[in-house]
Amino acid sequence: MILHGLKNCDTCRKALKALQSAGRQPDFHDVRLDGVTKAYLTKWARAAGWQALLNTRSTTWRGLADNDKADVDEKKAIALMEKHPALIKRPVIEAGGKVTVGWTKDVQDALLK
Repeated sequence: MILHGLKNCDTCRKALKALQSAGRQPDFHDVRLDGVTKAYLTKWARAAGWQALLNTRSTTWRGLADNDKADVDEKKAIALMEKHPALIKRPVIEAGGKVTVGWTKDVQDALLK
């Protein structure tokens, strides 16, 4: 299991703590410090949908130029997330061949059982 996120993200820390409490020891990958490749972003976008992966409610999104936020499609979203890893909705968890995005009740139920 790999948890991709940011080390200073509260949601990522909550997810990591909950997984560890459930006896899981996920590897942590900081997308800002360690980087994230276009290949990973493409894989995640195909598995979860690029709309779910792109965090349009983030401070980083609000700080982008209007032309960067206009007419976003999968290709443009992936390029933006590659350039600005904080645009990735967190955490992205790879486990058992599946990819989940966020730390919703559904994700928690699936990963903590």
